[in-house]
Amino acid sequence: MITKCLFPVAGYGTRFLPATKSMPKEMLPIVNKPLVQYGVEEAIEAGMKTCAFVTGRGKRSIADHFDISYELEHQISGTGKEKYLQSIRGVLDKGVFTMVRQREMKGLGHAILTGRSLIGNEPFGVLLSDDLCLNGEGDGVLKQMAALYNQFRCSIVAIQEVPMDEVHKYGVISGESLKEGIYRVDGMVEKPDQKDAPSNLAIIGRYILTPDIFEIIEDTPPGANGEIQLTDALQIQAQRGCVMAYKFEGRRFDCGSVPGFVEATNFVYENCYQAD
Repeated sequence: MITKCLFPVAGYGTRFLPATKSMPKEMLPIVNKPLVQYGVEEAIEAGMKTCAFVTGRGKRSIADHFDISYELEHQISGTGKEKYLQSIRGVLDKGVFTMVRQREMKGLGHAILTGRSLIGNEPFGVLLSDDLCLNGEGDGVLKQMAALYNQFRCSIVAIQEVPMDEVHKYGVISGESLKEGIYRVDGMVEKPDQKDAPSNLAIIGRYILTPDIFEIIEDTPPGANGEIQLTDALQIQAQRGCVMAYKFEGRRFDCGSVPGFVEATNFVYENCYQAD
């Protein structure tokens, strides 16, 4: 069973400036719950109760959110407002939270390598809070992928079809379809031009990774934008062994963009939020 999930949360969130000048983008609320809490709840549902955060400067509010606020608890104790803390209390009761700082922003691969000391030598999940994934009453995406890992025992990336004119925003895979929604990856390209894209199957922010990925990342040279790309490391892993791609069940919102964030907020308010 996979018990740990890594959360790279050190990014600057420049697309949401000036709001993110002093507030982590992961703490931006979708209605009344911060993005990162949705991700943590998804990880815990999948059995990944140890949540390891790779943070950076200015991100202390994430640590504070996953801790007890004694002053707040005291002020609202015994009042009707206590009900608003139920969801985060449930998360705190179930989860274990660890943190390490990424001192320089050198890409997703570097962020994952920074979290190595929190993971150890075992398979683990990776969740990017920018991608909010909802599946109604069904299993969350990480739980779906954890079940798939039990079958294939290799690294797995979540994918979805995107319009060809948007492939330049994503890592894109090519591979052999084994059955509906499951591919054995034989190639990956990070943010390709449309003419160079091997498919329109784009990687989104959910991964199951085997621990050998750390050594591969250590030997991976900087790629696109001078950053150490996880996509490049996964390409090597696919060539040496096996990487699977999974077209997940559920709906994904790109909350790293303002339009996607607004779309997610409206969807959650209309479909998930329970008013007083």
